[in-house]
Amino acid sequence: MSSTYLFGHKNILGLDHLSVPDIEHILNTAESFREISHRAIKKVPVLRGKTVVTLFFEPSTRTRLSFDIAATRMSADTFSIAASTSSTTKGETLADTARNIEALAPDILVMRHPSSGAPHYLTKHIKTSVINAGDGTHEHPSQGLLDLMTVKEHKGRIAGLKVAIIGDISHSRVAHSDIIGFAKMGAEVFVCGPATLIPREVEKLGATVCSSVEEAVRDADIVMPLRIQKERQADPLIPSFREYAACFGINRKILDTARPDALLMHPGPINRGVELAPDVADSPQAVILDQVTNGVAIRMALMYLVLGGE
Repeated sequence: MSSTYLFGHKNILGLDHLSVPDIEHILNTAESFREISHRAIKKVPVLRGKTVVTLFFEPSTRTRLSFDIAATRMSADTFSIAASTSSTTKGETLADTARNIEALAPDILVMRHPSSGAPHYLTKHIKTSVINAGDGTHEHPSQGLLDLMTVKEHKGRIAGLKVAIIGDISHSRVAHSDIIGFAKMGAEVFVCGPATLIPREVEKLGATVCSSVEEAVRDADIVMPLRIQKERQADPLIPSFREYAACFGINRKILDTARPDALLMHPGPINRGVELAPDVADSPQAVILDQVTNGVAIRMALMYLVLGGE
C-alpha cells in the first residue's frame, strides 16, 4: 500500500464500511506503530495536543485500557467516562450527553454501548470523530482488525486461510466483525454452535455454517472459540455450560483435527473449561496475548488515521 493512500473515514463504525484497501492501510499503519510498544520510552508526539474521550456503557478491561494506552503512547490527553458516572443515570439522553462532551472540544470519542447502532446514531448529532468500541450485538471493528493483524503477523497472509469460529455467533459482535473482515480479505470462514446461537442470515456476512465442531475445525488454519454471551440473552439458550463444553468446547482432541500449525485465538474474556480447555488455552498454538498486544497498535492506527494522519 502506497504511503500516499488517502484514508477517507472520519469515523470507525464497523468493518462493513471499510474497503479492502482501507483495511490493508490500517494494518500497515498499525505495523509501523507496533514497535513503539517495545521502546524504552513508549511515546511519540503524533497526537500531541489532541484529546480522546472514552465513554463506556458496558464493562471492559482489554478494550478500554488498550484505547487509553494507545492514546497515551501518541501523546494525546485522555479522559474516561463510565456509564455509572455519566449524566445518563439522571435521565439525560445519549445525544445530549455526547453534545455536552463535544462542547468540551475533544477530537475523538470512543464509545461502547449495549445498543446496536448507538455509535452510528451519535455521528448524526455530533461532529467529533466517533470510534465504535463495540455496539450491542452488531460490531467490534477494532477487535476484528487486531485479529486480522495477528493472523497476518503469524501466517504472513490472510487470503486462502480457513477460519473456524465456534460458539455464540448470534450475540457476538466480535464474530460479526471477524466474519466480515476475514471474508473481505479472502479467507474462508466457517462457523458452528448451538442452533439457538447461530443467526439465520450469517451466510450473508460471508460465513458457511457447519453442523459439527469437527467439520468446522478440520484442516482449519485459525480456530476461534467464543464466550457464551449470557448478559445478552433474555432466556437461557443452552441447556447447561457442562453440555455446551461437551458438544462445542475446544479441547486438545478437537484442536488436533486442525492443521498442525493452526493458531488458537480468543477475543476474551475466556471461560476456561467451557468454550476452551485450560491446557489448550495455554498451549504454544495460542496467540491470545498477541491479540491483546496488537490491539494497542491497531487502536493507535485508528485514532491517527481518523484525525488525518498519513
